[in-house]
Amino acid sequence: MTEGRWPTMHVLALIALPLGALATLADDPRTPAGQPDEIVFAVRQPGVGSHWYENFGYYAQDEHAKAYRALGQLCRLNLNTGQLTILLDDPQGSVRDPQVDYDGRKILFSYRPGGSDYFHLYTIHADGTGLRELTTGPYDDIEPTWLPDGRIMFCSSRANRWVNCWFTQVAILYACDSDGQNLHPLSANIEHDNAPWPLPDGRVIYTRWEYVDRSRVSFHHLWTSNPDGTGQMVYYGNLHPGTVMIDAKPIPGMDQIVAVFSAGHGQKEHAGAITIVTPKTGPDDQEAARKISRGDDYRDPYPLSRDHFLVARKDRLLVMDVQGETKETYRLPPELARAGAECHEPRPLACRDREPAIPSRPAIQGMTGRLILSNVYLGRSMEGVRRGEIKKLLVLETLPKPVNESGKMPPMSFGGTYTLERVLGTVPVEPDGSAYFEVPALRSLFFVALDEHDNSVKRMMSFLTVMPGETTSCVGCHEPRTRTPQNFDHPALLALRRPPSKIAAIPDIPDVLDYPRDIQPILDRHCVRCHDYDRRDGRVALCGDRGPIFSHSYYTLTALKYVSDGRDRLVTNLPPRAIGTSASSLMATLDSRHHGVRLAKHEVDMIRYWIESAAPYPGTYAALGSGMIGGYPKSQLDTSDRNWPCSPAAAEAIRRRCLECHDQSRPLPQYLSDDLGLVLSNPDPDDVRIRWSRHLVFNLSRPDKSLILLAPLGKQAGGYGLCRPGGASSGAGAVFADKTDPDYEKLLELCRAGKEFLDKIKRFDMPGFQPPAMYVREMKRFGILPADPGPADRIDVYVTDQAYWRSLWWASAIPPGGPE
Repeated sequence: MTEGRWPTMHVLALIALPLGALATLADDPRTPAGQPDEIVFAVRQPGVGSHWYENFGYYAQDEHAKAYRALGQLCRLNLNTGQLTILLDDPQGSVRDPQVDYDGRKILFSYRPGGSDYFHLYTIHADGTGLRELTTGPYDDIEPTWLPDGRIMFCSSRANRWVNCWFTQVAILYACDSDGQNLHPLSANIEHDNAPWPLPDGRVIYTRWEYVDRSRVSFHHLWTSNPDGTGQMVYYGNLHPGTVMIDAKPIPGMDQIVAVFSAGHGQKEHAGAITIVTPKTGPDDQEAARKISRGDDYRDPYPLSRDHFLVARKDRLLVMDVQGETKETYRLPPELARAGAECHEPRPLACRDREPAIPSRPAIQGMTGRLILSNVYLGRSMEGVRRGEIKKLLVLETLPKPVNESGKMPPMSFGGTYTLERVLGTVPVEPDGSAYFEVPALRSLFFVALDEHDNSVKRMMSFLTVMPGETTSCVGCHEPRTRTPQNFDHPALLALRRPPSKIAAIPDIPDVLDYPRDIQPILDRHCVRCHDYDRRDGRVALCGDRGPIFSHSYYTLTALKYVSDGRDRLVTNLPPRAIGTSASSLMATLDSRHHGVRLAKHEVDMIRYWIESAAPYPGTYAALGSGMIGGYPKSQLDTSDRNWPCSPAAAEAIRRRCLECHDQSRPLPQYLSDDLGLVLSNPDPDDVRIRWSRHLVFNLSRPDKSLILLAPLGKQAGGYGLCRPGGASSGAGAVFADKTDPDYEKLLELCRAGKEFLDKIKRFDMPGFQPPAMYVREMKRFGILPADPGPADRIDVYVTDQAYWRSLWWASAIPPGGPE
């Protein structure tokens, strides 16, 4: 702890503002009753990136590239006199998220001193004395709020995880004592939690970002929990995609909150429309939200009364009323504004009522909690599900990433998951639809309802977390949040007549499945004899030959939707059997009706649980940013190795020999990284670009088996003879009569060069694979790998991943000082 230490460049200054810099409100008829005499606020340059969360830490590709900027100030403004007091001034540092204590005497805030890399929690007296650092370490602690029992809730990168679809770090909910001791997590989210704030009933409202089986850019809504992390529950919006709902605070004397609604995937620094939400009609009523601002670039609302709100807008502070009228309160000096500094987080410097303190419920020991499900058949979109049809719940866990460097899915999937999912096992559902079971605490869990054949009936499409020792419950499967429990068949739930079920592991099924390791050998045994390039029945190849990013069989099954997963869609709460094994046509081919194919039950189960766990390609996060030709970004190799083969001669040959038929209606890739303009978010399997994608036409395991060669090569020369000058019905011979055609040789050389390049850079399933430098760096930072792990090709990335995930599990007891 550090008290009374002023970092270099800090001054305490009283400033008489120039005329026009401030309009006092004392004589303005629009001034709200109870207008505070003084406010505090932060000044800083916004974060580097465009996302609302991209303002701390460093970027995965380069640890020296920071997401934060500088020009930090903590300011105190007298609204009656216009006197501005700069409590803390650090031109090289950054100040954010001030929160005044209940007595109005102390300010809690997040501060990165100039010359340092991390935001930590600090307090300072309202007169600028007594600066004290509360938290330390190589982590960012941001967005703190006082809790009514004197503790602090905040968001922290101590969670050691990265955004699954970007290259910055994640912060989730944490708590600590008022002096920074006893730090511990309150969340297991693998994506961001943001902006916790107490509600009048003692609960905390915050923003939770998630994307289980649905779009990664559209579900960031308002949730609540108790201050101890128990009782996590949706507050508003989780069924409706398309808005970041953030910086929510209760309106005094009203059952309403005010928040920022930032359209789409949100604007930087939480900017958006100031919106009032009345939650009485439930969390799914879109009419309950009413926009009051007349623009979409406001930030940081703080309710002064039921009708007036402090807000920030770029370099200004304003008071806004419920009609959206604004009155400027303060504007930054021109020199600061020109340097890119902005005003943030205005708060009244005044005492306020303390919310009731909700006693902590769990015993913070042990490693489990308990869940009660009243009736799985009660809920929305459960039409057609017969009572007794659901026999068990599959328990899955979404797994955090130790690093990430892409905004797209590859190589995790083609248009599907960004995230690996762990198969924990199953728990029984009783005949009355009830279930009672024990789950690991502080893990990000979700469920799939299974029928008697272990096929999916309904997927949760969200996640839940329990705290150690917590018992919580839900009514049914996606039940309306305005419905109370009901059970008409039994006076007590059948599941509660026995001890809680333990999760039953599924025998001989890996907890994290890997397509080349676990699924391809099954296809090799049963499918490839009919579905290879020498015998391509149904024009389907299920061999494991490698394309520029995926194997040909993986791309075929997922891109052409023989497998149905959640994809990256702007939908949620889908009808029964809409995704998963029940909706995957691949499952129908796994019995003897498909040309006598007979798979062992274990083989069918391996494919089943691969589908239910999001059908990933790699089973390791070490695959990220490696072994790819093309994609986004190129690779994580040295700069000298980033230029994959590109043959102008081959591209010219394709244009000259193929574009007569393969025009824009049937485009053909002209080089190994040519994506044909495909958008990966939920691509249409009927799009011709899917069927002529580079992921299929280039074979980098057996170059001469590339479709870009076989299709135009005459049958007598070993090709398919599908492509002819003037079209297939022209009567002309194949484009390439034989393999001596100079253009055939150019294309073959391109495919061979691709194979040589892939053999050099190596994919995760190839001997000698080396995990990317960023993966090794972060695993060393987390203490998973030693400082000198030895040669990179000796690192077992599957073991390393598992050790990383275990390091995040809740320990059975909090060590002295908290589980840092």
